[in-house]
Amino acid sequence: MSDANLYPIFDRVLGRTEKEARLGQRGRVFWLYGLSGSGKSTLAIALERRLHAEGITTHLLDGDNVRTGLNRDLGFTDADRAENIRRIAEVSKLFVQAGVVVICAFITPHRAYRELARKIIGAADFSEVYVAASFETCAKRDPKGLYAKAGTGAVKQFTGRDSSFEPPASGDDVLTIETEAETADASLVRLHGAVSPLIHLQS
Repeated sequence: MSDANLYPIFDRVLGRTEKEARLGQRGRVFWLYGLSGSGKSTLAIALERRLHAEGITTHLLDGDNVRTGLNRDLGFTDADRAENIRRIAEVSKLFVQAGVVVICAFITPHRAYRELARKIIGAADFSEVYVAASFETCAKRDPKGLYAKAGTGAVKQFTGRDSSFEPPASGDDVLTIETEAETADASLVRLHGAVSPLIHLQS
């Protein structure tokens, strides 16, 4: 079907402002990224639970969960990784339009992928959070056994080993959480402190 046969009804559906007012919050995407084992999912889960306890409506999108459903047809080539991020960003944008706070936890190894997500979602609704830990530390943690498998060649195109990971450049507007340098509780406190002012409606 060509675009000429599409008739969007965005101008007629219930608007975002009304939905945010009903929820008493502002929709926004917090995009946590870093190496496998850096603590993204752990931190995302903890943040969602804390926000939920405060009465905030949230949704968490995690890499492995998404790849078992929506993106199960995708592999790990550069093209598939880009499409993975594109789909996630489009889904996140829909949630934001409904006034929901979206917490994303994805490796997102290249700056171009993060810029793609920012462009789709909109810079005003997008916050980058770099969950930083060295390859060596992540390999020691190895919560899913992936580093051990990658070392034997059982996992191909492994990020940080066979496939590159690009950290944020100096000067980028990115919150960095150093999970090697602090406890999980301390990381959560810092992340929550950054998130909270961005999701509460001004009185």
